[in-house]
Order: sequence, then structure tokens, then C-alpha cells
Amino acid sequence: MTLPPEAYLWFKTLHIVGVVVWFAGLFYLVRLFIYHVETAELEPSLQQPFRDQYTLMEKRLANIITTPGMVVAVTMAIGLLVAQPSWLQQTWMHAKLAFVAALLGYHFFCYRLMGQLHAGSCQWSGKQLRALNELPTLLLVIVVMLVVFKSQFPTGAATWFIVALVVFMAGSIQFYARWRRLRAEAASEL
Repeated sequence: MTLPPEAYLWFKTLHIVGVVVWFAGLFYLVRLFIYHVETAELEPSLQQPFRDQYTLMEKRLANIITTPGMVVAVTMAIGLLVAQPSWLQQTWMHAKLAFVAALLGYHFFCYRLMGQLHAGSCQWSGKQLRALNELPTLLLVIVVMLVVFKSQFPTGAATWFIVALVVFMAGSIQFYARWRRLRAEAASEL
């Protein structure tokens, strides 16, 4: 089956749009989980209204934005592979597909966490969820690097600098959250 030449460009365009939408949802969904878990720190009269609001926001984000973005990204990726079947014989594509499989696992794990939050049975702390929220960023950087560099994946100093930068950013976010929490605790004790 021969595809029209512009089909590849449409698949690529819609794949990129799907990835952007999917990741926007993944980044914000776990952030909502953090806020949801932290409702336990609110006054008892405020806890249920905030939980109800986060439950609604999580469902809408997951079902209206995140999952449709994932479906578009995956569907268009299949279209790209149909248009360029030789990619399936390349090592970089095997690695990319493995990381995408990890992202799909993360996506469905988020649904599991969302179900636990809605049932009131989630055992994850805000700190644990903050750490979990860094995973899609790391996977995104790796996937983008694989797509850009393909078989010439860099292993030199620049690559390690980027890896260190990503780790530093993730650590900084964790540090800031801890600092803000400690500051709030100190202010509440006054």
C-alpha cells in the first residue's frame, strides 16, 4: 500500500500535537493528585469540598485531554510507522518504543492512582507523588533525544550535562516544595 506523500507530514504533525496534549495532561494530572492528597492538611470542613473539586478536575483532565492526546499520539505514530516501515528495523526506534511503552504504563498507572484517590484508599504521600511527577519529564527528554539523534545518540560530555541538568531541575523542584512546606509549617506555629 502506497500512501500519498503528504500523508507522512499529516501523521507527523498530528503525532506532535498528540504528544504535546498528552504530556500537558500527564504533567498536570499528577500535580492534581498532589493537591488532592494534601487536602488532608486542610481544616476538616474544607477537606471534602476540595476533594470533590479535585476529583472532578482529575476525571475531566484524564478523560477529555490526556487520554485523547495519548490516542492521537499513538495512532499517528502507527501511521508514521506504516509510512516509514524501515524504522522498525532500527535500534533507536526499538529504544523509543520501549520508553513509549513505559509512558503508556505510567499513563495507566495514573488512572489506577486516580481510582484510589476517588475511593479514598490512596496510600501515596504528596512527596512520593512529587517524585512520580518527574518521571514523564525524564522519559520525554530521552524519547526526544532518540528521535532527534536516532542512531547517533550522543554519549559525550554534552549528553551528561543535559542529564545532570534534568536531575538538577527535578531536585530543585523537590527542594523548593520541601522548603515551602517547612516555611508554611513554621508560619503556622507562630
